Amino acid sequence: MKQHTVQTPYMVGEVHFYSAELDGELVLFDTGPPTPEGEACLLDSVDLKRLKYLVITHCHVDHYGLANFILQRSAAEVFIPRLDAIKFKRHAERMACMGELLGGYGFDEDFAVQLRESFERNKIFPAIPERFRIVEESDELSRLGIGYLACPGHSQSDLVYLAGDAAVTGDILLRSIFQAPLLDIDLDSFEGRFRNYDAYCRSLLNLAQLRGRRIMPGHRKFVDGVDEAILFYVKTLLERAAQLLPFRNLPLNEMIVQIFKGRLVEPFFVYLKVSEIVFMLDFLDAPELLKASLEQIGLFDRVSNLYTATIG
Repeated sequence: MKQHTVQTPYMVGEVHFYSAELDGELVLFDTGPPTPEGEACLLDSVDLKRLKYLVITHCHVDHYGLANFILQRSAAEVFIPRLDAIKFKRHAERMACMGELLGGYGFDEDFAVQLRESFERNKIFPAIPERFRIVEESDELSRLGIGYLACPGHSQSDLVYLAGDAAVTGDILLRSIFQAPLLDIDLDSFEGRFRNYDAYCRSLLNLAQLRGRRIMPGHRKFVDGVDEAILFYVKTLLERAAQLLPFRNLPLNEMIVQIFKGRLVEPFFVYLKVSEIVFMLDFLDAPELLKASLEQIGLFDRVSNLYTATIG
């Protein structure tokens, strides 16, 4: 498994994609961003004429943004997670539902319009791949020796791919990065929001299965270890949740104003912080879910004092 790295124009900085020879076939995991630098890095790193499969961890721009660039230059089969296929198909409906979700937290229609404009301005949604197949509906990847684990949390579609002793983890296991768990409509039902916190607590049980594997992260060149990545994320969650306690009973739009003193105005950044705060509030409403998952994977003792200090 080879790691390829390219700088992005996004807050997260550099991103990695990976190539591997599996059963004599060239396979690519993720693509890098849809930028001139991303295109050049991809062409320099991968023989697209030989590329047989492109496998996407989750459809965020820095991970799948060059899918069509690849399709126009290769005969590769593209595989994406099932929930991302739904997201593509029902994009307009999803955006309308996002406006309703934000309205429930005190944000008016003007903000929802500004957020959609911010998505467009920041090119958050590149073109849908011209052709693709769905990971969960095919056995072709398993014949190559590629397995997968569903590990939603950062997004609801996150998949971790297993190939040999390697695990390609996208944005779900990173070193010293707290990835915002994004606020979204539930893509299975389109009724109410997706419960990122509940999903992350369940995903911890799958992430623990990656112990002993080589972790191939989407950002930062390496991960110190599965446990270390989980503990960083959980400690950050606990610390930030404690900071929310004085504002917990405010409407969420007012909470944003109070915490950031009116300095946070770009709609996309407001959306990221709203997503994070909703995740923290869900934890404060049901901290026992996180505790139970951490106990099951043997990590609760390492955060027990911070957990107790946070929930009181």
